[in-house]
Amino acid sequence: MCKAKLHRVTVTEAQLDYEGSVTIDEALLEAAGILPFEIVQITSLANGTLWRTYAIAGARGSGIFCLNGPPARHFHPGDLAIVVSHGYCDDRDLPDWVQRTAFVDEHNRLLRVEEHRL
Repeated sequence: MCKAKLHRVTVTEAQLDYEGSVTIDEALLEAAGILPFEIVQITSLANGTLWRTYAIAGARGSGIFCLNGPPARHFHPGDLAIVVSHGYCDDRDLPDWVQRTAFVDEHNRLLRVEEHRL
């Protein structure tokens, strides 16, 4: 199930010479409900690239969204992206399942968070 989403974040950096991951402003991770080291899927609105990696927390309030390692070849500063986190559940979890979407402005400042239930 879709657990959390960051909608239309702006790539601020792309660092090829790094071991991998995506650095995301800690405030945005918290708002969406994504934990540090959680696996996330990132889709580029610029070219359709879909990448899976893990999130690491960047400085709170910095607006950082930096693709590290190989995805730096596919995501460039200024590109818009969507980040999705998945969670496993069974039928017993469905009545309480909440999906959170964090919306940001062009500087990756939090605008609002929406919660969606089944």
